[in-house]
Amino acid sequence: MRGVAEALPERFGVAEEPLLVRDALADEDDAEDAQWLVVVGDPAGEPDPAALDAFADEFGGLLEAE
Repeated sequence: MRGVAEALPERFGVAEEPLLVRDALADEDDAEDAQWLVVVGDPAGEPDPAALDAFADEFGGLLEAE
């Protein structure tokens, strides 16, 4: 997921470095089953959700909006 976090500022011009969070799935004991979240927020303006969704798809992920 570091590749995602490194590519975001260049692709979308976000000012703040994305936050990487490892989130264990409910009822999962195995740390291998944890999912990675890349948290993006930019006070200057949010990146286009459709573009972020396509970007996440390139890495096998998906967009989850608040």
